[in-house]
Amino acid sequence: MIDLHTHTLFSDGDLIPSELVRRAVDLGYRGIAMTDHVDASNLSFVVSHVRTAADQLNAVLNIRVLVGVELTHVPPILIPEMIQRARHAGAQIVVVHGETLVEPTAEGTNYAAIKGGADILAHPGLLSAEDAQLAAERGVLIEITTRSGHSYSNGHVAATARAAGAKLVINTDTHGPSNMLRRKDAERLARGAGLTLDEIDQCYNNAEELIARAR
Repeated sequence: MIDLHTHTLFSDGDLIPSELVRRAVDLGYRGIAMTDHVDASNLSFVVSHVRTAADQLNAVLNIRVLVGVELTHVPPILIPEMIQRARHAGAQIVVVHGETLVEPTAEGTNYAAIKGGADILAHPGLLSAEDAQLAAERGVLIEITTRSGHSYSNGHVAATARAAGAKLVINTDTHGPSNMLRRKDAERLARGAGLTLDEIDQCYNNAEELIARAR
């Protein structure tokens, strides 16, 4: 199992980084990214503090722990700049909180995230064919999420990404222990979204590739 979208106490998660990672190890994870919600107000704080924990954990555990962020409800016009700021601050994975059906995310967020070069567009809601095509061209991963609510549009997202040739990734958007899943359980939810077993394997290959590129 690899999960590149999780949250800690540094935003609205329930767990400190060490506990989140310990639970991930117990569930058989090989890789995890801590991607707390950020905007301009807390970006540097979150990255620096999660980095401290990740460096320590990577030194002693057999799991790859990555420092990430989820840019959340940032106005679309600011998203490309914030992606670059996140990378300069040391974020290894940049996720953007997409146009989920269950929150009032600003229209144009999906496009701005893809155009700006995010690593992952999370729970993109009614992803357009045009945005999916741009994601395919730019190598931005589109998320299939196991999180309740955000997952309502998974079937649409899977079909639209498939038609455009966009790459997918499966994430939990974990905020607490009950959100964490073993791979077999995440696979069942992905199959419910219409993904084949081969497509599910490719989702995890895409996550592996992203981890390999992370510095």
